[in-house]
Amino acid sequence: MRGGSGFFRPPRGGVSAGPVDPSLRCSALRRTLLFLHPLPGAAPQMEDPIQLKEEGNKYFQASDYEKAIQSYTQAIKLNKDKALQAVLYRNRAACFLKKEEYVKAASDASRAIDINASDIKALFRRSQALEKLGKLDQAFKDAQKCATMEPRNKNFQETLRRLGADIQEKLRIQFSTDMRVQKMFEILLDENSEKEKREKAANNLIVLGREEAGAERIFQNNGVNLLLQLIETKNAELILAAVRTLSGMCTGHKARATAILHYLGVDSICMWMSVDNEEISLAVCNLLQSIIDCLLGEGKEEHHGKEEAMVLDTKKDLRMITMHLLDMLVSKKVSGQGRDRALNLLNKNIPRKDLKDHDNSRTTFVIDNGLKKILKVVGQIPEMPDCLPLTENTQLTASVLLNKLYDDLRCDPERDNYRVICEEYIKSKIDPQNMDKTLHAIQIVSGVLQGPFDLGNKLLGMKGVMEMMVALCGSEREIDQLVAVEALIHASTKLSRATFIISNGVTLLKEIYKKTKNEKIKIRALVGLCKLGSAGGTDYGLRQFAEGSTEKLAKQCRKWLCNTSIDTRTRKWAVEGLAYLTLDADVKDDFVEDEPALQAMFELAKASDKTILYSVASALVNCTNSYDTKELVPELVQLAKFSKQHVPEEHPKDKKDFVVKRVKRLLKAGVVSALACMVKADSAILTDQSKELIARVFLALCEDPKDRGTIVAQGGGKALIPLAVEGTDVGKIKASHALAKIAAISNPDMAFPGERVYEVVRPLVSLLNTERDGLQNYEALLGLTNFSGRSDKLRMKIVKERALPDIENYMFENHDQLRQAATECMCNLVVSKEVQERFVADGNDRLKLVVLLCGEDDEKVQIAAAGALAVLTAAQKKLCSKMTEVTNQWLEILQRLCLHDNMEVQHRGLVIAFNLMSADKDLAKKLVETELLEILTFISKQGDDPKKQHVINVARDCLTRCMDYGLIKPLSQA
Repeated sequence: MRGGSGFFRPPRGGVSAGPVDPSLRCSALRRTLLFLHPLPGAAPQMEDPIQLKEEGNKYFQASDYEKAIQSYTQAIKLNKDKALQAVLYRNRAACFLKKEEYVKAASDASRAIDINASDIKALFRRSQALEKLGKLDQAFKDAQKCATMEPRNKNFQETLRRLGADIQEKLRIQFSTDMRVQKMFEILLDENSEKEKREKAANNLIVLGREEAGAERIFQNNGVNLLLQLIETKNAELILAAVRTLSGMCTGHKARATAILHYLGVDSICMWMSVDNEEISLAVCNLLQSIIDCLLGEGKEEHHGKEEAMVLDTKKDLRMITMHLLDMLVSKKVSGQGRDRALNLLNKNIPRKDLKDHDNSRTTFVIDNGLKKILKVVGQIPEMPDCLPLTENTQLTASVLLNKLYDDLRCDPERDNYRVICEEYIKSKIDPQNMDKTLHAIQIVSGVLQGPFDLGNKLLGMKGVMEMMVALCGSEREIDQLVAVEALIHASTKLSRATFIISNGVTLLKEIYKKTKNEKIKIRALVGLCKLGSAGGTDYGLRQFAEGSTEKLAKQCRKWLCNTSIDTRTRKWAVEGLAYLTLDADVKDDFVEDEPALQAMFELAKASDKTILYSVASALVNCTNSYDTKELVPELVQLAKFSKQHVPEEHPKDKKDFVVKRVKRLLKAGVVSALACMVKADSAILTDQSKELIARVFLALCEDPKDRGTIVAQGGGKALIPLAVEGTDVGKIKASHALAKIAAISNPDMAFPGERVYEVVRPLVSLLNTERDGLQNYEALLGLTNFSGRSDKLRMKIVKERALPDIENYMFENHDQLRQAATECMCNLVVSKEVQERFVADGNDRLKLVVLLCGEDDEKVQIAAAGALAVLTAAQKKLCSKMTEVTNQWLEILQRLCLHDNMEVQHRGLVIAFNLMSADKDLAKKLVETELLEILTFISKQGDDPKKQHVINVARDCLTRCMDYGLIKPLSQA
C-alpha cells in the first residue's frame, strides 16, 4: 500500500506512466497528417475485378459510398464473369440506395436480376428503391418474390405488410381525391355558388395541384379542360386559381407539362400573360416558367430522385415558346406587364447558366430571330405617340437581356454578327429628313450602352451618331434634348470615354442646365455633370472639378430627391447622380447626415420602378466604403513619387472612424429593410452585379457584432440567403461571410426561423476553403459550431454538405484560433451518430487526432477536444479500447487532463476515464495499475465543495466502478 492512498491494488504490470513526451504537441499532431491524408496516386490502380469488388466492399463498410461506386463501376467495366457481374450491380445498387439515388438503384438492381432472376438481395434492393419512387405496386411484387423464396425472413414479411397497407391507403386517398376534385369543379363552375365556397374550392384546388397524387388525379379526370373553362369565365379570381393549379401540375413532371402545353397552346398562354393585370400576368409567367423548367430538365424531380419521365424531344417546344415570347416584345396588343414578363423569361432561360456548357444555341437562335425585336423595345421613347405599352422597368430589362446575350457568345465571329445586326438596324433608323426616326436610333445606342458597354462604344463610333447626339442637345424640342442628354450620360461610363466627353460635352451640358426650364432635362444634365465630375473615382487627387463643385451638385441632387412633387422617373436620376458623387468622401458624409434624403432614396428603392436598384446599391457601397481598394506598397509609392507618377490619395473622411459613423447612421435610417426589399425584386434588372453590391453593403453593416441583432430584426438574415446562393462569385462570398458573422453570435432559431436555417449551412461550408481568408474561415467555423449545437437535424445537414473533411483539416492549423474553432465544431458534431460511426470505422486517424489535441497547451483546444472525446467514449464502447491503441501517449494525456488546473478540462478528463472503466473490466484493470488510481483517490478524498463537486463526484464514480469490478477494495477491507 502506498502512503496517502485510501485503497490498495494488485501489483502493477503492463502500462507504465512515465513523463509526458514533448513530441505529443504540434509536431506529433502534424505527423498524423500523412495518415489522415495519404498522398494521391500512392496506390497502383487495380485491374482485377475481384480485388476491385473487395475494395468497394471496404469503402461501403466505411460509409464512403462515392468511392465504393467508383470501385464497383471499374470492376463492371473489366469483368467478364456473369455471376460476378450480377453481384457488382447488386452492390452498386446498395450504394445508390444509401445516397438516395433511387432511379439508379432500381436500374442496377434490375440489371442484376436480368442476369440472375433469383438474386434475392437484388430483388429486395429494387423493392426498396421502387417504394421510395412511389411505385408501390411494383415494389410489392418484388417483396412478394423475396418472401416466397425465404418465407421465414421477418424483414420480408414486415415489408410486405407495410407495402400492402400503403397500397390500400393510396387507393383510399385516390378515391377520395377524385371525389374532392369533382366537387371543387362543380362549385367553381356553378355561377350560383356562394362566394366564400368558391374561394375555398379555388384555394383547395391550388393546394391539390401542388401534390403529386392530386395533380395526377386532376389531369386524369379531364381537369385541364375544366381549368380552361375557369380561365374563359374572365373572372380574375377564378383565372388566378386555374393558372396556379396548372402551374403546380406542371412542376417537376415533364410528360404532364408537355401535354398541358400542347392542350392549352403557346398562343393562349402568351395571350393570358399579355393582359394588363399584374397578378394574372405574373401567375401565367410562373406557369410558363414551370413548363420551361421541365422541358430543360430542371424540374424538382431531379432533386427528389423521382423516376425520369419518358424521353421527349423538347427542342421544338422550346423554340416555339421562344418565338412567341419574341413576338410579344413588338406587339401593341401586349401590356407593359406582359412585355416585362416575356423579357424576364428570355433573360432567365436563354443564356447559359454555366459557361462551361459549350451549347449556346438558344442564344444564337434569339440573336438571329429576335435581336431586332429587342432593339425595337430598347429604342422606344415613352413620350412619343407611337410608343409600345411599357412599364418603367421594360427598357432596362431589355438592355440587361442584350448584355446577357452578348456575354453568352463564345467567339469573335458570333460577336461580329451581333454587332453587324445592331449597326444595320441603327443605320435603317438614321434619317436626316425624319428627326423622330433618328431619335429612335440614338435611343437604341443609349439602351445598348446600358447593356454590353463595349459594343455600345463601337456603335458610338458609327458615322453620324456622335454628331447627331451633339445636334440633338442643341435642338429646340425638349424630347430631343431629353434623349440626347441621357445618351451622353450613358456614354460617359469609363474614365477614357469621360475624358473625351469632358473636352467636348461639359460646356454643352452646362448650357442645357442653365437655359432649360424643364426640370426633367435640367436634372439629367446635372447627372451628366455629376458623372463627369466623379471620373477620378475615389482618388482624392484626381478631382475633375473645382473644390466644392461636387458638394454643390450633390446638394442639388438631394434637393430634387426629396421633392415629391417631381415624378418618380425624374427623382430616380437624382439618385443616379448621387451614385457617382458619393465617390467623394465629403459628399457621402453630408448625404448620410441628411436623413430625409436617405428616407426618400429608401422609399424609391421599395417602389415598383426597379431601374433604380443599381444606383441605390452603388451609392450605399460608396457610403460604406465596401468597394475593393488596392493596398499601397510604401516602396512603390516612393518610387512613383520619384518618377513623378500619380499616386492615389485617400480622403481624410475615408478613414475607418468616419466609415463606422456612416454605417451607424445608415442603420438608424432603416437601410436594412430597404436592402431586403431590393433583394425581393423578381426582375432581370436585379442583375448579378447588383446582387454583389447589395452583398458588399450587408457585409459592411455586419462588421460590428452589436449591430447584427438589428440587421436580423429588420429581415437582413433572410435577405442574405439568396445573395449567397446566386450571383457573382465575389457577391456569393461576401453574402456568405455576412451570414457567417450573423450565425456566429446569433440564436439560429431567431436569426433564421423554420426551415431557413438549413439553407444557411451550404454558404457557411463554402467558406471552409483555402482560397478564402483566415477571418472568413474562422467566422464560418464559429457559425457551424453554433448550428451544430442546436439539433441533430442541423448536424446531419452539415455532414451531408461534406464539411467534415474541411473541419478536420482546420484542426491541424498552426493558427490557434482556427484550430480552436474547428475543434469546438467537431465537439458538437460528434453528438451525431453518423459522425461517431466515422470515428469507429477502420482505416482513419480521426480518434488519434482528437486524443493528441487533448494534449495541446491551448486550454480552449483542450476543452473542446476533451469534450469530443468524452462524448465519443460515452456513446461508442469500441472507441474506448481503440483510444488505447491509436497512440502510446494516450495515458499521459489522460493523466494530464485529470490533473489539469482548469476544472472544465479536469471534469472532461475524469468523464473520459469513467467511460473507459465502464466500457471494459480489462481496460479498467489496466488503468488501475497506473498512477491514475492515485489521481482519482486524491480528487475523491477532497471535501465537498459546491464549485468543484461535479469533478469530485466523477472521480468517486470511477473508484466505485473499480470496486464493483473487484479491482480495488476500501482500506478497511484490505
